[in-house]
Amino acid sequence: MCGIAGIADFSGLGGDVKATLQKMVSQLHHRGPDGTGFYHDAHIGLAHARLSIIDLAGGAQPIHNEDSTIQVIFNGEIFNYVELREELLGQGHQFYTHSDTEVIVHLYEQHGPGFVNKLNGQFAIAIWDTNKQRLLMYRDRVGIAPLYYAQTGSRITFGSEIKAILPALAARPGVNLQALDQLMTYWAPASPNTLFEGVYELPPGFMMVMDASGMQISRYWDWSFPVQADQYLADSEEVLAEQLRELLVDATRIRLRSDVPVGAYLSGGLDSSVLVAMIHHFSDAKLRTFSIGFDAESLDETSYQQLMIDQVGADHSRVQCSEADIAEHFVKTIWHTEAPILRTAPVPMRLLSNLVRSQDYKVVLTGEGSDEVLGGYDIFKETKIRQFWAANADSGFRPALLKRLYPYLDVSPGRAQQYLRNFFGSNLDEPNLPCFSHIPRWTTTAKCKEFFSSEVKATLSGDLMKLVESSLPQQSGDWHYFNRAQYLEAKTLMAGYLLSSQGDRMLMASSVEGRFPFLDHRVIEFANRLPPKLKMKALNEKYLLKRSMGGYLPDAIVNRHKQPYRAPDIPSFFTDNPPDYVNDLLSEAALAKSGLFDAKRVQMLVKKIRLGRAIGYKDNMALVGILSTQVWHDLYMS
Repeated sequence: MCGIAGIADFSGLGGDVKATLQKMVSQLHHRGPDGTGFYHDAHIGLAHARLSIIDLAGGAQPIHNEDSTIQVIFNGEIFNYVELREELLGQGHQFYTHSDTEVIVHLYEQHGPGFVNKLNGQFAIAIWDTNKQRLLMYRDRVGIAPLYYAQTGSRITFGSEIKAILPALAARPGVNLQALDQLMTYWAPASPNTLFEGVYELPPGFMMVMDASGMQISRYWDWSFPVQADQYLADSEEVLAEQLRELLVDATRIRLRSDVPVGAYLSGGLDSSVLVAMIHHFSDAKLRTFSIGFDAESLDETSYQQLMIDQVGADHSRVQCSEADIAEHFVKTIWHTEAPILRTAPVPMRLLSNLVRSQDYKVVLTGEGSDEVLGGYDIFKETKIRQFWAANADSGFRPALLKRLYPYLDVSPGRAQQYLRNFFGSNLDEPNLPCFSHIPRWTTTAKCKEFFSSEVKATLSGDLMKLVESSLPQQSGDWHYFNRAQYLEAKTLMAGYLLSSQGDRMLMASSVEGRFPFLDHRVIEFANRLPPKLKMKALNEKYLLKRSMGGYLPDAIVNRHKQPYRAPDIPSFFTDNPPDYVNDLLSEAALAKSGLFDAKRVQMLVKKIRLGRAIGYKDNMALVGILSTQVWHDLYMS
């Protein structure tokens, strides 16, 4: 991937546009250290920071059409560019590079604004059409490549990261407190909001067209599920498993297209192991893998990683992450995320991408997206059990199933059952609520907001559950509850946090591009038509994926209990030698300066931690949320 930035003003740009563009793109050097390129005229300025992966010699951007009337800058990859190029050559288009970017230019010429539907890829695209004097911008279907913008009067400023937009604004944006409220509930602001007031993201699957008459934003793709039984795929399990394998093999094959070597992340879980197996069995690519290990035994998956390495004979590298590493790299991580985080999990992902880059790799495949697409998360199991329980609220057996989901729960065995009953037993009398699946998680996360200052609390308004409900497609009320839970997960946690703070930002921090075969839109559209019972059979998650690929994996990986990726939280910051910023930013003076949190309550939490009494999810999320918000405020608002 790369970095893009630009300014458009249909009243005329004025000033030293090139100098402004240089300031903007300099903030994206980590995304594109291999070169920069610029284009500007009276109404548009475009800048590009390049990470060269395809057509190393000739792919510099902006790239234009035959008569230079169409200019494009692009962050991402078009994986089906080989087939599209052949099609366009047959239609008479002339290419001057071998890059995937030039395909975009000629597709737009051939098909107009709807060309995006022909792309298989991950992308943020800006096209300037000089004949029609219009700017078009696109973001990929699921939100892998970021794209932000700010509008002031007739001027729009945009970039791959918000830090690229800031130098072009007349004034630094303030804190969007409503977005902070949303982040402390859903783990990310509700799209299109960001923590920066007046700065928005172009949502996944959306396009923007801007000309002298104004700006129009519209959706070109979305997740969709059957609304009646005969719309589900009806082939046998065996046939569907084979079709899924064929799709995944092709999704992986086209994501191995590159003029530089491509590696793969290997966590030791099912999804990354499937990817490694597909590369090994269905391609000629050299198998090079990378993984993280943790000092804490409860978080470490090294033994499963080794099982897979032994089976396929991969050339493997591993980075060990300690609590001290988390603390040392936390501040820089927040500079990259541009948003607070509620767990420290992104930090080790940055160390991992740094390992990849140190081994001269720029591209890795990752298993992200499989859980959302094929039904792997515990939240889907919780939803099944809670729906089952809601049908007989007095049952003792049904809530007991929850204990099977959380063998690692930080609660004594004697208290675990009652804890789970209390936690998951809410809203059982309303199983048809649109957000039924996510109420327990969001309720728990929202407890972080108890630490907000009274001034912040006074500004917050609106029902966040209603906010999400209003964003659901009209037909979602007719979807199976399992599919509705998948949609919510894809639109909130995956797009807002996993692909951003834990995904793109941590990869690009080290100038590494991640590719996501499970998020190929053909895989998503196929999986969305699978009967839910084939995604999760009883409580066996990703059942069809296991049926499809289990024969290529060690049994111990196929049958292991799913372990969510986690990293040390509170223990990272409260050691004998904590970094200075921890005490500084959690001090009463620093908390008063930001004005976001109640200093007395935060001090009580810190005291509780120092006494060794803070061990649960709530305390860990609160501490990481408060500390990362303070870091973010110090970096971007002070």
